[in-house]
Amino acid sequence: ASEPMNLTPARTDLVPKGAVVTGGIVERVVDGDTIHVRVSGDDVTVRLIGIDTPETVKPDSPIECFGPESSDFAKEALTGQSVTLELDASQGNEDRYGRLLAYVWREASDGSLSLFNLDAVAAGYARERQYGSTPYAWKAELGQAGREAQAAGFGLWGACE
Repeated sequence: ASEPMNLTPARTDLVPKGAVVTGGIVERVVDGDTIHVRVSGDDVTVRLIGIDTPETVKPDSPIECFGPESSDFAKEALTGQSVTLELDASQGNEDRYGRLLAYVWREASDGSLSLFNLDAVAAGYARERQYGSTPYAWKAELGQAGREAQAAGFGLWGACE
């Protein structure tokens, strides 16, 4: 019996900085850092910016420590949720696999937004990671959350070497 996941947002005082795509519904979670979002009738594969989670579905790769937990956290927090996708001009719109690069904002019933990328790092379900040489918009916040999670031994920091 695992403990119930803490889905409470790390912060609710943040708002998107960049261009947004609103009206998305999360159809499916592939793993902790890749999801499918239905936007205007289209199924869009989204790779979350600024985070890296342990592999669970990569072909010819073993399931990594805390990968299933990271996937379960994303599934629990995001499946069926209304989301706003924030784009980051500094990162480009797509990765080399053609996935949309975005921050995923969960929409609460009261209209407030919470940055899932940050929540995953703060709870120890993801590591902060910058791809390429250009820092991304939320790097300071995710970096800080990652250092705090690591110091506290949250999630993968306590479970994995």
